[in-house]
Amino acid sequence: MAGLPRARIPFSRTPSGRAERERIPREIRVLIAAAFVIAIGFGLVAPILPQFARSFDVGVTAASVIVSAFALTRLLFAPAGGWLVEKLGERPVYIIGLLIVALSTAACAFAGDYWQLLVFRGLGGIGSTMFTVSAMGLIVRLAPPSIRGRVSGAYATAFLLGSIGGPILGGLLAGLGLRVPFLVYAGALLVASAVVFFQLKNTSLADRQAARESVPLTVREAVKDSAYRAALVSSFANGWSSFGIRMALVPLFATAVLGAGPQIAGISLAFFAAGTALALTVSGRLADTVGRRPLVITGLLVNGAAMAALGFSGNVAVFLAVCVVGGVGTGLLNPAQQAAVADVIGNGRSGGKVLAGFQMSSDLGAIFGPLVAGVIIDRLWVGSYDLAFAVTGALAVAAAAVWLGSRETLPAQARTTAP
Repeated sequence: MAGLPRARIPFSRTPSGRAERERIPREIRVLIAAAFVIAIGFGLVAPILPQFARSFDVGVTAASVIVSAFALTRLLFAPAGGWLVEKLGERPVYIIGLLIVALSTAACAFAGDYWQLLVFRGLGGIGSTMFTVSAMGLIVRLAPPSIRGRVSGAYATAFLLGSIGGPILGGLLAGLGLRVPFLVYAGALLVASAVVFFQLKNTSLADRQAARESVPLTVREAVKDSAYRAALVSSFANGWSSFGIRMALVPLFATAVLGAGPQIAGISLAFFAAGTALALTVSGRLADTVGRRPLVITGLLVNGAAMAALGFSGNVAVFLAVCVVGGVGTGLLNPAQQAAVADVIGNGRSGGKVLAGFQMSSDLGAIFGPLVAGVIIDRLWVGSYDLAFAVTGALAVAAAAVWLGSRETLPAQARTTAP
């Protein structure tokens, strides 16, 4: 026996070991680092943007339009962004998108009036959707199927931590004027684009030639897959809840109904983020072991129950506790649904338009959520925050029901019980 070669057991024969021990590719680690920088900058300028708009002697509505313009151009340009990814490849579109946001953000710092600021901020939305769709495309191409959930969780964590750190840095820069954060953000984006350009320069999976050789997955093909249809619905529900109602209605509820000060309104968003961060520590790995669908359904139900309960929280302590639970639901949902969309596309195909459709569903939810809630509170049942939150919770439960009828995209041989 001594002369026989010792057998080597590859990780691929133990699915749970593979998911736990396989390293995240270097290229994806670069994208995760860039996501952190981008999120810090976004968190840096987002809180001061309405104040900067009002410095041009406009009202609250006009200041709010500045915020909405960014989301609107993201939504409108998403199909074109997906088309560019399929024609040029992910890496060039990613870098061009970052540069567009950098230049438009720097231009905001030098805006001479309200209308210039509106145009410059709107142009930033075009660049934002370009690098968002292309980043998702790169992750689809480069992430091994066995760790897609973990990769999505790491990427989401980087964005979350950056979004938390951005306002803190903004507070330190507050004494330097409202224009300085725009210049700092623009500089950070230039650094991020340079790092991505040089670090991913030789990534064959992301270049134009690879994009030409691969056969794109069309939206028509993707919609035939029950998992993609379910992901569109859950993305819409998540955009409605996490990006729309959470940002627009939760702070208003804290002040208007609970009688809390603006500090509690801000703290509530931090508690949401804390719950999301807590769930992200385990949700990505669970999505790679127990499957995508169980995590998505659980996340939707947890977030939906929390959003519905918010309207009935009678004091600040209960309100903040429910905010944490709502954040946990979001943290369970996001990595799994993103991994499911990546599974539908697969490593060997380009899916720019498919990814754009997934992003658009979230943006639509973020736009319609506050609008519907506003109509409920102002028109249908004055002051009925509980009804607006209940509608949000019901939408999440409906999305979970759609997922119950969808297929599991994680291959059976890769699934195991959670450790």
